Amino acid sequence: MTKCIIGIDTGGTFTDFVLLRDGEVITHKVLSTPDSPERAILKGLDELGLANSPIDMIHGSTVATNAALEGKGVKTLYIANVGLEDVLSIGRQQRRSLYSLAPTPRAKPVPSECCVGVAARTAADGCDIQVLQAKGLELLNRYLKHERPSAVAINLVFSFVNDQQELALEEWLNQHWPQLFVSRSSKVLPEYREYERGIATWLNACLGPLMQGYLLRLEQGVKQLHPNYTMAMMQSSGETLDIAQAAEQSVRLLLSGPAGGVAAVNYLACELGEERLLSFDMGGTSTDVAVYNQGIGLTTEGRIGEYPVAVPMVDMHTIGAGGGSIGHVDDGGCLRVGPGSAGAMPGPACYGKGGELPTVTDANLYLGYLPHFTLLAGGMPVNLEGAERALTELASQLGVSVEEAASGILELANENMAAALRVMSVERGLLPSTFTLVCFGGAGGLHLCALAEKLGMSKAIIPQFGGVLSAFGMLVAPKGGQWSRSWC
Repeated sequence: MTKCIIGIDTGGTFTDFVLLRDGEVITHKVLSTPDSPERAILKGLDELGLANSPIDMIHGSTVATNAALEGKGVKTLYIANVGLEDVLSIGRQQRRSLYSLAPTPRAKPVPSECCVGVAARTAADGCDIQVLQAKGLELLNRYLKHERPSAVAINLVFSFVNDQQELALEEWLNQHWPQLFVSRSSKVLPEYREYERGIATWLNACLGPLMQGYLLRLEQGVKQLHPNYTMAMMQSSGETLDIAQAAEQSVRLLLSGPAGGVAAVNYLACELGEERLLSFDMGGTSTDVAVYNQGIGLTTEGRIGEYPVAVPMVDMHTIGAGGGSIGHVDDGGCLRVGPGSAGAMPGPACYGKGGELPTVTDANLYLGYLPHFTLLAGGMPVNLEGAERALTELASQLGVSVEEAASGILELANENMAAALRVMSVERGLLPSTFTLVCFGGAGGLHLCALAEKLGMSKAIIPQFGGVLSAFGMLVAPKGGQWSRSWC
């Protein structure tokens, strides 16, 4: 029996599938199930008729990303040196609003009661100044019994020079608290800059059990359908990682889905002989913008929400603009689009699944850019009446015609995306007119020409599998990883 290779990208609105079988490429989409993402994946595999077929599966997941953005990680105990327990709360002391005299207090990443200091110390040259004693371990044991965390993050100073103290703590935790998920900074990110190292370690710890649970449920479901299978995960850096290691490296999966699109752009550039591409991935919930300038750029200065993520990841800029972005009237009576999204459920009004608010997709349908006979996600019809009803309500609030309201939504969405493209090009000293614009994502093709005109670009590309290009990218991504260590 021929083995199938399948790339799967779980998005906020749709879950995309690209199947390679006997030299044939087959694409498929199903509505995402954000409450339990594996359900959409298993449904799609079943609809593709792959039961009992041997498969190699490469998967991009948003589980870690969404949990980090929504602050829904598991309860985590943060272990630091005595006197340095509050490093994650202090951060870099940077203000979000420089001139605000009364800034809104930020929530602490880790509550004070879950931060504990241990009496251990390593010098900058790697020599032990103070070694953790039994008394310190007894104190730590009391903290664990009182707080009952699900995970532990260990971040000791100069552990990137000498990791023996962290290793000893990890060994003790594994012996006395085997049910805990343990993450140590000398393994996650053995680099200088204690704050960034600590954030990466904490994110890895608080997201790890969630990824473990998700991957276990997914594997169990896949195994029932496909006893002969292999599974890999897409990393933020654009390479794939074996599923057995993925749960231990959750912090490296935060851009898992979008990285697939960047890998596809890299493949496309090589195939077409293009040296300079400006890409945007417009899905149902967000738009991801990246630059290919004789190669894909990586960064160690990425962010997830308010947190710096210093592990290597593809260099991209993300905004809340997608097909499901909602058009609304602000307190000043002006039209705004996003960042709120209708998501997969109930979705845009034209999906006919209970959505009543006007979205970018509804505007495209009403104005005829999206034909009314279009079938989405492998057969789902669109409802023109539903879109018109939602847009009529918005037009009434604005005091304009329905056509003007729909046009206004598209113009604002395009301007938001053009601004994101300028962040990755003009603000970096790159002239957009010297690049070729590439679109992908389910909604990308509907906005490609308008964005090219806004940026003065004369050439644009719509890939053949543009609607599922991130999933396709997972098929062409190399295996591997990006690792770093500070040299002292």
